[in-house]
Amino acid sequence: MQQIDEWQSINRAVFENEIFPANRPAVLRGLLRNWPSVQAGRQSLKHIVDYINRLDAGGEVNVVISPPETGGRFFYTDDYQSFNFESKDMTIRTALGILASLAEDPRPPAIALQAMNIPDIMPSFLEDNTMPLLDSDVAPRMWMSNRSMIATHFDNNHNIAGVVSGRRRFTVFPPEQLTNLYLGPLLRTPGGTPISAVDLREPDFKKFPRFRQALESAQEAVLEPGDAIYIPILWWHGVESLDPLNILVNYWWNDTLPAHHKPILALIHSVALMSGLPAEQREVWRAFFDYFAFQAEGDPAAHLPSDLRDVLGDLSSADRDQILLFVAERLKSLIGSGAG
Repeated sequence: MQQIDEWQSINRAVFENEIFPANRPAVLRGLLRNWPSVQAGRQSLKHIVDYINRLDAGGEVNVVISPPETGGRFFYTDDYQSFNFESKDMTIRTALGILASLAEDPRPPAIALQAMNIPDIMPSFLEDNTMPLLDSDVAPRMWMSNRSMIATHFDNNHNIAGVVSGRRRFTVFPPEQLTNLYLGPLLRTPGGTPISAVDLREPDFKKFPRFRQALESAQEAVLEPGDAIYIPILWWHGVESLDPLNILVNYWWNDTLPAHHKPILALIHSVALMSGLPAEQREVWRAFFDYFAFQAEGDPAAHLPSDLRDVLGDLSSADRDQILLFVAERLKSLIGSGAG
């Protein structure tokens, strides 16, 4: 598999002028090497556990646990009706104690604490562990686990993720590999966006033959403590945690308005309304979407007054809210009439 491009001695100017505009994943070797948390993570499991426990504000967080027979893969049950893990609330101190106690277990349950908002769970972490490439108002999140596998998925945001403790293998695919990744359900997902049904560690090519094509354009990298990775918005990525205790801090940001952050909702809506149409009608609607939504032929409202209050115009936040309410009301009428 190809290796993700690597960069050394990164500063903000290099990131903003060279890495970010390229819109490709990039490994940022040693970016966070001077973080006190990284230095603790490099020393030993005990050092990083003690470091996190000192900063922990004491609140409960959500912890997901998958039994040993899943091999650490957080996924669905065989029928895709539910997940192969359960969720519990506990303190970070308790969860770290469990992870430490399982460090020598050859077949432990997979345990993960995911997307914890650092300003809430350990605000003092921010004082000495600062991200040099982003503004301070981009709030970081922390992820902890033992050996485990997060299925290939995409984010609706740009992402910089840095390893504090343990090692993580990132495998990335360009957005256009969508059709070769064999996605699971759109509505019920582990983390809000659909995931690939293919196990990256043991792909079943008989069941998922097109995945071979996806692998031709895949790239991977193993990150050590202090390393980081930039993953552009909508790039697919699977993440494998390789050690008994893995801690990662990530930063999500999006330069578009919040109203544009969840286009997956438009996809779900469109699939629900269009999947039952005859093929010839779907082709016509494809042209509508290309013209209006994706603006394949340029601005579809170029010939209209610029102050027109319509979905085609220059919308204010209030206008956009009204349009969403308009759509919601029409959908309610469909449900109420039995048309859905």
